Amino acid sequence: MGTIIDGKAIAAGIKEQVKADVAAHKAAGGATPGLTVVLCGDDPASQVYVTNKVKTCAELGMKSELKQLPPSTTQAQLMALVAELNADPTVHGILVQLPLYKHLQDGPVLLAINPDKDVDGFHPINVGRLWTDQDGLFPCTPVGSLELIKGTGVDLKGKHAVVVGRSNIVGKPMAALLLKQHCTVTIAHSRTVDLPAVCKSADILVAAVGKTKMLGASHVKPGAIVIDVGINRDANNKLCGDVDFEAVKDIAGFITPVPGGVGPMTIALLMRNTLAAAKRQARKSK
Repeated sequence: MGTIIDGKAIAAGIKEQVKADVAAHKAAGGATPGLTVVLCGDDPASQVYVTNKVKTCAELGMKSELKQLPPSTTQAQLMALVAELNADPTVHGILVQLPLYKHLQDGPVLLAINPDKDVDGFHPINVGRLWTDQDGLFPCTPVGSLELIKGTGVDLKGKHAVVVGRSNIVGKPMAALLLKQHCTVTIAHSRTVDLPAVCKSADILVAAVGKTKMLGASHVKPGAIVIDVGINRDANNKLCGDVDFEAVKDIAGFITPVPGGVGPMTIALLMRNTLAAAKRQARKSK
């Protein structure tokens, strides 16, 4: 059986390091890093997510605030709130939880966030910074996935990585991050010809398609590192990923479980981004 990558343990280590770095930043006279989460939608899971983010901030010595907006909120009101947060020097990170209420557009909102406060890493300026090897704030889930890959201890240089999924949130930034590690990267998707063969050529396989157990034994090269970003529910309403874990665990060299793999990393990296945003803004203010 392949080695199961323990995302909870690795995330805990990252959070402990962030906690220590926050304390050192404040001891050196730096402002307490502050994260504001804007909840302007009715997705039941969003409430759980934002509660965890706010709680984790407090645990690590950072300030956090939740702005929960009613269904009557207009696009103009949401945009005005983002402008207010951009101008507030005590707010270092802004996270607008998606999805929004159906009558609101997320594109203009994400574009309006100051890129240096964009702790989700979704702003086009941060996307550009990622692809052009500049310092910036990058999406938490792919960065967390890369931490899990690096945690295996495998030398990534020259390895063939296949990313299944081409979203702006995971697939594309994941490819960019792997390129920076000197991997040879293929982005595959629903229209890829002979997807099993493409996947089976991968030394590193990242599944980010959002389809329950889409990738099975025929998709995995023996000994490969398999990172499952998917969060789905099976026919029994049990949490599962995009990878058929039971079918693949004896083939892969390393594999992430769902839950307990990539999921815990996302909040840990959000905390790291919030601290990085605070430090970036402190440098710019000098």
